[in-house]
Amino acid sequence: MGIIIALLVLISWASHLGYILLYQPVDPTDVWFWLHLLIQTWLFTGLFITGHDAMHGTISRNKRINNFFGYLSSTLYAGLWYPQLKKKHHLHHAHVATEDDPDYHTGHQNFFIWWFSFMKQYLTIWQILIMATLYNIGLLYFSDQQLLVLWITPSILSTFQLFYFGTYRPHRRPHTEEMKPHKARSQKRNHLWALLSCFFFGYHYEHHASPHTPWWKLYRIKRSIGREVERSRGREVERSRGKRSAVPRSDDRSLGR
Repeated sequence: MGIIIALLVLISWASHLGYILLYQPVDPTDVWFWLHLLIQTWLFTGLFITGHDAMHGTISRNKRINNFFGYLSSTLYAGLWYPQLKKKHHLHHAHVATEDDPDYHTGHQNFFIWWFSFMKQYLTIWQILIMATLYNIGLLYFSDQQLLVLWITPSILSTFQLFYFGTYRPHRRPHTEEMKPHKARSQKRNHLWALLSCFFFGYHYEHHASPHTPWWKLYRIKRSIGREVERSRGREVERSRGKRSAVPRSDDRSLGR
């Protein structure tokens, strides 16, 4: 199933990008222009999430197939080098929200400062060369305006989407008791919004609790953890009631005198 989902995301991303480059005019007065821009941004996010699933080995049990999707998704997303991406992402999981976490900013936690620091971690000269090559190939068929607005802009917008729902919102300070042991918080349970906002990546505590669960199954982990939290709270309430009932009331003590 993981291969089918990955192919669905990749085909949707490529098909929609091809469609808007061929048929969608760059016209800010056109409602469809803005709708297509949002859809392509969302699909770019899904493209990265597909590469992210490959880092955790959840697309296929076959390592070669899994890595193929990892390399392909990372390259198509922004010319990212998959082995470096995978190495740093596993460092994030091993040292979440510490100085050794490449995704975390221990200093000022302003959104844009942290985003810039985050992006620098993954920017390489090879990425720039790959993207420059792809851009110049694109110029053989499309205009600068089309490529910048319909291809480059959605990819940049998706970095903000991924950063907000997958790093800033779940890992920013303060780190509360509810975030332990993963130093991660999660969106409230709303599966439709979780899918639309960032392919369930907002269920981030659940991802850290079960990193080998693919994105399209995280809602199940959310459900199971929610049930466990409810049971735990129920036990706490029962214990509190038991303690209160064990303490004699003042009028009971007076009657015994």
